[in-house]
Amino acid sequence: MPTGPTLPLTGERTVPGIAEENYWFRRHEIAYLHLAPHCAGKTVLEAGCGEGYGAALLAEQATVVGLDYDQLAIAHVGKKYPAVHATRGNLARLPVRDGGVDVVANLQVIEHLWDQEGFLRECHRVLRPGGHLLVTTPNRITFSPGRDTPLNPFHTRELAPSELDELVRAAGFTTEYLGGVHHGPRLRELDARFGGSIIDAQVEVVVAGAGWPEELLTAVAGVEVDDFEVTERDLDASLDIVLVARR
Repeated sequence: MPTGPTLPLTGERTVPGIAEENYWFRRHEIAYLHLAPHCAGKTVLEAGCGEGYGAALLAEQATVVGLDYDQLAIAHVGKKYPAVHATRGNLARLPVRDGGVDVVANLQVIEHLWDQEGFLRECHRVLRPGGHLLVTTPNRITFSPGRDTPLNPFHTRELAPSELDELVRAAGFTTEYLGGVHHGPRLRELDARFGGSIIDAQVEVVVAGAGWPEELLTAVAGVEVDDFEVTERDLDASLDIVLVARR
């Protein structure tokens, strides 16, 4: 797990290096690893880089500009991840020239945006012809089931797989891959141990504001990236949607 200075854990972004947050960090990390081959040797804009761990992972094999509106986050990224070109900017108007990048990565961010359609048009503008858009986002069907408004107060609009695909196509992209993140065998065992869902067990602790039960904290802290799977199977039951589209 990454070490070094950490950003405050507010619930708006995932922060590595915190035992209680490790499940979510690993769940996001598997998506970065799955999508990283699309970035190799390319110029990549991560639109909404947050803490910066994902941009740093991509920067191991690409030139990466990490863009975020939060000044504290950008200062943190610049200090902790020097391989990332940290830049402050608004996702409503990307500070990149037309056709200026090969890849736009937007992982676990689009659900925070008020104008998702406008953002995707911006992504189309800044990508070179043939460039790739990489998007992940919580699956509305499983993340906020049966609700019209998201459970997470930092989310403005969550999407089902078909809804994300439709938005991306409407912005002028061609979807090349639509898959999802699922629990692997060991996490399914943990689901069974903790009343059917290790996610719900974590949420209950946070909502109650109580201390973490030792067994649950040990289980969460021990989650590894390989405990998740990315597959095109059973898409509507996925935890997070993973999309690759071409301009």
